[in-house]
Amino acid sequence: MYSSMIGKIAKAKQYAQEPQRIQFTHFEASFRGENDTHTISFNQGAWSCTCNFFAEHDTCCHTMAAERVFGVSIPADQRQGEPLSIDFTPSR
Repeated sequence: MYSSMIGKIAKAKQYAQEPQRIQFTHFEASFRGENDTHTISFNQGAWSCTCNFFAEHDTCCHTMAAERVFGVSIPADQRQGEPLSIDFTPSR
């Protein structure tokens, strides 16, 4: 039992260093902005946010920030900007 778990932990560590393996198809989250909390969602390549700016422009700072945070897990053709650079180098 323990040897199989050790193998799964090692594989999880490998996968975590290769975030491009994960591609979101849909999710919903609360986003605490400066003035209010909004609901952002991503569904089959389309972003949505409950803020007033998104209603008029089909984008907003909340969805753009989420794209940067989730990085390569958002399919490239649905990204509005570049993902944040994340250093996956193990600390010593």
